Amino acid sequence: MASAVMLARCTSVRFPAVATAVLLLLYITTVQASQGDKEPVYRDCVKQCVGSNCTGDRLRSFQSSQPQYMALTGWTCRDDCRYQCMWTTVGLYQAEGYSVPQFHGKWPFVRFLCFEDPASALASLLNGLACLLMLLRYRSTVPRQSPMYHTINAFSLVSLNAWFWSTVFHTRDTYLTEKMDYFCATAVILYSIYLCCVRTLGLKRPGVSSMVGVLLILAFTSHVSYLTFVSFDYGYNMAANTSIGMVNLLWWLCWCWQNRRTLPYWWKCGLVVVLLHGLALLELLDFPPMLWILDAHAVWHLSTVPVHFLFYSFLIDDSLYLLNTEKMGVKVE
Repeated sequence: MASAVMLARCTSVRFPAVATAVLLLLYITTVQASQGDKEPVYRDCVKQCVGSNCTGDRLRSFQSSQPQYMALTGWTCRDDCRYQCMWTTVGLYQAEGYSVPQFHGKWPFVRFLCFEDPASALASLLNGLACLLMLLRYRSTVPRQSPMYHTINAFSLVSLNAWFWSTVFHTRDTYLTEKMDYFCATAVILYSIYLCCVRTLGLKRPGVSSMVGVLLILAFTSHVSYLTFVSFDYGYNMAANTSIGMVNLLWWLCWCWQNRRTLPYWWKCGLVVVLLHGLALLELLDFPPMLWILDAHAVWHLSTVPVHFLFYSFLIDDSLYLLNTEKMGVKVE
């Protein structure tokens, strides 16, 4: 729900391929540490706060007064110290006329209830709801006999799972939620390649799509294993997603170009690709959050919500076309 190709989360991952390639050079050098959490004033503040408030009677007092929803989402006394010290450091930066710094790879956000990044969490939830709404519309419109019906349904479930974990991650950034956000996003882009393979090759050569599916499962297993047991390398993760995202992007665009004269709805697929790569450039703005809530990442997520409707409109048109051509015995494009 944290952040490459065809359909931001409803068809791929966090960053479409072209925009990700630009972001990659910036991201690798900045993700490990941020200016704010390297500041001695921040570190001293956290150390003093933890020592004073997170032991003995004070810790028990904190735990007894902490709202239940905060405890259930894993907010600890140390987390609260980091949050308070973050704002202390931001205040000192602003008082001296310096730019607002990032902390642990993120901008400072005002916490709303248990939501650590409320705007991005809401945007992820809206993307998930849009995905669910259009999946239900797809199921009610397209008969189960359509050749792509089950593949698209499975793809939608993978996408919904990714948006769920994106929402959870932006609600509460922990070791587990971060990993699930990244891994589920990668799963979407890999399944998007499989979806493209089935549509372009698998309908006429099922063995090819089956072989590609096995290779994609092996690639996903290797990717997750490396990040889990060897090194959680942010640069490698983004480079890997960019590479497979570029494959997906070019594959879909080639299909759109080849069928532009025969399929009247091809433009929907092409427009979705162009829109998502254009919208992903919003990430390059990377401005401090407006009102400490809305940053470029949240704006990008919000901007992708309407794209789901266009993408599923394409899927519905194409699935009905495939069903009709199968009934008439016409060669599939």
